[in-house]
Amino acid sequence: MPPFLPPLRLTGADVLSGDGFASRPVGIANGQIVEAGATADVDLSGYWLLPGIIDLHGDGFERQIFPRPSAPFPIAQGLASTAREAASHGVTTAFLAQSWSWEGGFRGPDQAEALMAAVQAFRSTAPVDLRVQIRAETHLVEAVPRLIAAVEQFRVGYVVFNDHLEEGFQMHRRNPDGFGHWARKAGLTEVQLLTRMEAARAKARDVPRALCMMAGAFDRLGVVYGSHDDPDAETREVYRMIGARVSEFPTTRRAAAAARAAGDPVIMGAPNVVRGGSQAGNIAAVELIRDGLCDALVSDYHIPALPLAVWALVDQGILPLAQAWRLVSEGPAQVLGLVDRGTLQNGLRADLVAVNRDTRAVELVISGGRMAHLSGEAAVRFCAVAGSARMAAE
Repeated sequence: MPPFLPPLRLTGADVLSGDGFASRPVGIANGQIVEAGATADVDLSGYWLLPGIIDLHGDGFERQIFPRPSAPFPIAQGLASTAREAASHGVTTAFLAQSWSWEGGFRGPDQAEALMAAVQAFRSTAPVDLRVQIRAETHLVEAVPRLIAAVEQFRVGYVVFNDHLEEGFQMHRRNPDGFGHWARKAGLTEVQLLTRMEAARAKARDVPRALCMMAGAFDRLGVVYGSHDDPDAETREVYRMIGARVSEFPTTRRAAAAARAAGDPVIMGAPNVVRGGSQAGNIAAVELIRDGLCDALVSDYHIPALPLAVWALVDQGILPLAQAWRLVSEGPAQVLGLVDRGTLQNGLRADLVAVNRDTRAVELVISGGRMAHLSGEAAVRFCAVAGSARMAAE
């Protein structure tokens, strides 16, 4: 594992503290945020100092491993590229959203297990805290024991239930070209994909029992679990009753409001905010944020959207910077119960992001007390401190 940075004191920055910003020094030592003592000083005047971004759901990594469906690259290489990209955009904790689906191919159980094993091997040297989220298709009931075993073996801490069958049948009926593209992306013919969907639909009577089996196992293992794309309040209530408390990407306001009324956290996609609406035609995330119905933003399919969404909320006057940044830091930490990160408090994991106030560029990212990304003027200032230390030693 890369070594911790030496004890440092970051000074001069506007630090996200409580409900706003305060100009105060922040100390780092042994991978934690500490009381700023007499250590080497790095001047970050002109910067915002913010908690690291926690991305609870990102599937953009698929393009690093499968840039084309028929041209896969080694998983380890894809993970390294994904981690570097995440760090450059301020992400210090990233959950890779891997499907466990009847589609097979790069979204099937074989690929999911291979990814989990690769992440487990890579984590100790990764520049950010890389983890796996499993997106479990509800109708893959025959693979439920295998999924539970994999979640336990690889210590997966977050699972969401998906049911995209009806959406697939609608696409087959209404959008043949889109269905054909989906089949090719999965490495299947249209007939093969339709056959898999029909076989999955034939298992519909077994789905409730399979969901309860997974819920019981996840409770035993301490796994946080939820549902994906809730279309209405009734669906959210069904999932809530079995313990799937997180509502990820509800497609309507009613579903999000039902989650909030029950005390369940709501997660939306940052690209939805940046683009001004859902690419699938669902509820706009900004509407839910305005109404206080969103607890966290995630990268979904585009990692750079996370900081961009923060600036979109600020520039549109929807939220001040302190509240907008919490949607990508403290909010996600609370959703998953990650009590050691999400804010810049002493004793917590040293996950920090320095953003240039003039350019809004992410120039410094420290993940777990280790340097994950350094560029721009911040790099010049760190080099100056290193040079001064060498001269003092001589």
